[in-house]
Amino acid sequence: MDAETTESVELLTLRDGLPDVVDTDAGLRASAERIGAGRGPVAIDAERASGYRYSNRAYLVQLRREGSGTHLIDPIRMTTLGPLQEALAGTEWILHAATQDLPCLTELGLHPDRLFDTELAGRLLGYPRVGLATLVEELLGRHLRKEHSAADWSKRPLPQAWLEYAALDVEALIELRALLDAELAESGKDVWAEQEFDALRSFTAPTRVEPWRRTSGSHRLRSRRAMAAVKALWEARDRIARETDIAPGRIIPDASIVVAAQAMPTTTRQLMATSGFHGRGARRYADDWVAAIALARSLPETELPDRAQRLDGPPLARSWADRDPVAAARLSHARAALVELSAKLSVPAENLVTPETLRRVLWTPPVPADGATVADAVSAALSSYHARPWQIDLVTPVVVAALEAAEAPGTADS
Repeated sequence: MDAETTESVELLTLRDGLPDVVDTDAGLRASAERIGAGRGPVAIDAERASGYRYSNRAYLVQLRREGSGTHLIDPIRMTTLGPLQEALAGTEWILHAATQDLPCLTELGLHPDRLFDTELAGRLLGYPRVGLATLVEELLGRHLRKEHSAADWSKRPLPQAWLEYAALDVEALIELRALLDAELAESGKDVWAEQEFDALRSFTAPTRVEPWRRTSGSHRLRSRRAMAAVKALWEARDRIARETDIAPGRIIPDASIVVAAQAMPTTTRQLMATSGFHGRGARRYADDWVAAIALARSLPETELPDRAQRLDGPPLARSWADRDPVAAARLSHARAALVELSAKLSVPAENLVTPETLRRVLWTPPVPADGATVADAVSAALSSYHARPWQIDLVTPVVVAALEAAEAPGTADS
């Protein structure tokens, strides 16, 4: 939608005005009573301070329910959100991009019995863009401003403009859910959505192995010693960030870690003179950075990290052709078939099966047990990687066909 069209679309506004922020236990109990007395599903959103704070905690929780109105909950001064969890028992939560908010809501002791994810519903329905503002504009004909999405929500007091933005994030979710749910039922995808939403209830943020390797720019370093310095500097920054509850990148950016690891200075003066080494914590924690580099410099060769991470699972797909041409043929056949299936169903291929699951199943194909078929083995393998029944039904034939095609004479050489 171009700028001229966007300007002609009516702005989404608050029907009931902006409510006061609830920041006391007594206020929470009163809000919980009103929410519990409402009807239908509950729209929920949370605001974090990503990019400002180390923690992923929620600094504001917004809720809206028919018959109850909108509630803005400040959890920072609360002793417990137990009354809210009691009020939400048995209700359906409506969230947009649930995986972003569920971890911080879980940290507050809030757990859904049922949920509906409007972003995921949009994906299953084949919408090319599934941001909240886009769906609200396309389905409800309203323009939702997103100017405060990257704000520092740990700030107190919160400005009124931010609070209005936060309240608007739940204003349209109930209506949006109704429209998407009707589309899911009409397209025969409602059972798929139910299985996806149920799986989301137990979502936890994945724990990254060797997270320091995600340091931007570290791939340019050529020595294992320099990689050891990246690791030591990253771990020092992470410790400081955790202790101060400041986002790591606001202490020193990744670029500073890389240039320091490349230069390997031995003194604070040399470190501060290193071109490109900067950040609000560059000088303040200079001794920590020098100590981290000294630690990397002192490591014996046997303890230096490899330049590339050792993968727990199949190798990267780009190396399959050299390492196992037959496996590469399997993957090529499966990917092509998934593209066709994705277009036919109007569902992104990654929602049919995750790329990681596909690689794992095709790198080491499952062997059927006695009396079982290849399809049985493939289905069991997909299930072991937490694929949902609807995904298993659709993807199993694709994988079986890829296994058979890759074994055909001359396939691996083609």
